[in-house]
Amino acid sequence: MAAISGLIRVMEKAARKAGGRLRRDFGEIENLQVSRKGPADFVSKADEASERILWDELKVARPGWGFLLEEGGEIEAEPGQPRFIIDPLDGTSNFLHGLPHFAISIAVQERKLGSDEWGDVTAGLIYQPITDETFWAEKSRGAWLHDGRLRVSGRRHLSEALIATGTPYQGHGNFSEWTRIFSHVGPNVAGIRRYGAASLDLAWVAAGRFDGFWESDLSAWDTAAGCLLIREAGGFVSDYRGRSQTICDKQVIAGNDQMHSRLHKLVTEALKA
Repeated sequence: MAAISGLIRVMEKAARKAGGRLRRDFGEIENLQVSRKGPADFVSKADEASERILWDELKVARPGWGFLLEEGGEIEAEPGQPRFIIDPLDGTSNFLHGLPHFAISIAVQERKLGSDEWGDVTAGLIYQPITDETFWAEKSRGAWLHDGRLRVSGRRHLSEALIATGTPYQGHGNFSEWTRIFSHVGPNVAGIRRYGAASLDLAWVAAGRFDGFWESDLSAWDTAAGCLLIREAGGFVSDYRGRSQTICDKQVIAGNDQMHSRLHKLVTEALKA
């Protein structure tokens, strides 16, 4: 087992504190489902409360670091300092409907050497409050679930593969593009799953639970930690053109070397159709 760094411990402490609040709020959803007002406002407040806890904990532990927050936007770092990229509640719709599948995602992104531009993601953590699972990775130190090493699935054949994705929904995503990709991928694989929390999809690819993943129109806070987890677990992440960006978010294909290559080929064929 790799020694857990001080940074990962700080990130996990913050995630567990925010996760405890989310678990308590999640317990109220069933009662809110039958109220006239409904749970939407409550979930928004739960999301904001989680983000506030994460921000409070991390800014004390790492003063001067910046933040890229789903709800709060960008908070500039001091010169030369890294930033945290945070999704305080990935899987909001699941949370809203009382489905116990959501996560907190935290990543650390460094400045490019001698530049103000953002560069490599060097640490990532995804915490699932309901199952109490902490997936984490640091650059060049591997990917882990608690103290157990993670490796991507070893499956090589699409016919054996379970693939995760996200689907377009009202006001989000390209239905035509997704349908074309699905029509090419679906007939070739053992199954396709859509669980509604991209960060967990990526963590589960790193853990070998899923064999591959594709989705588009995500944001950096959805994927920054998950991309690092997959790469440190021996997998590959790229956009639909096969480019391996530090944070793939607008387009994501992920899997082991063979699965990534085969998914990429199917996506390419779909987009040419």
